[in-house]
Amino acid sequence: MSSGIALPHWSDLVLWYLAFLMSIVAHESAHAWAALKLGDHTAHAEGLVTLDPVPHLRREPFGAVVVPLLSYVFGGWMIGWASTPYSRVWAQRAPKAAALMALAGPLANLGLVILAALLIRVGILFDYFRPPSKIGFSMVVTAPGGGVPEGLAMLLSILFTINLILLVFNLLPLPPMDGSAILPLVLSHDAALRYRNLVQNSSLSFLGLFLAWKFFGEVFSPLHLMAIKLLYPGLGYH
Repeated sequence: MSSGIALPHWSDLVLWYLAFLMSIVAHESAHAWAALKLGDHTAHAEGLVTLDPVPHLRREPFGAVVVPLLSYVFGGWMIGWASTPYSRVWAQRAPKAAALMALAGPLANLGLVILAALLIRVGILFDYFRPPSKIGFSMVVTAPGGGVPEGLAMLLSILFTINLILLVFNLLPLPPMDGSAILPLVLSHDAALRYRNLVQNSSLSFLGLFLAWKFFGEVFSPLHLMAIKLLYPGLGYH
């Protein structure tokens, strides 16, 4: 009797997890590095100012290993999380520094989107890659020859899409996403403190996660298409 669950293609799963791991490690290590530079040594003390995935996996094995693998098996794509600790006393004393620390993670994801796009364009320039006939999460670029080029094309496609997802999701101005912690950059010190106290309410965090999950697709789909059109100007993807 069939369980109704399609077993993953193992090479695809490896490529998905590699791109996922690179993306969340870059995001969290950027938070940790920014916090260190801005005066908070909490994440540095746990060894998280690094692109080595091991400390990040050790801190969040469920969110960074179990959830992404299960989401791929059951859904065909990966979701998950990691985390970076910080001193709440430091954040309370320096809300603008804490806001810059929050911004560092999404900026790291933006950097990986740009890097993936540049590698895709270079590959197309040398006829190593080609634009796909139809775009998808793991089909932003394709390779005519199969084999290693095909695997690299899929890896870059996933890296491009996952980091765009992380960038957009984390910039949503809803707690507990990073976007909600960036607002103090444009507030006075006293207003920033009041705002931080407001958004740290746990019930607001649950509401923010619910709204983000419910409406993210409507926000992300047009932005994903816009990014593809910037990557391939004039090709008319829709």
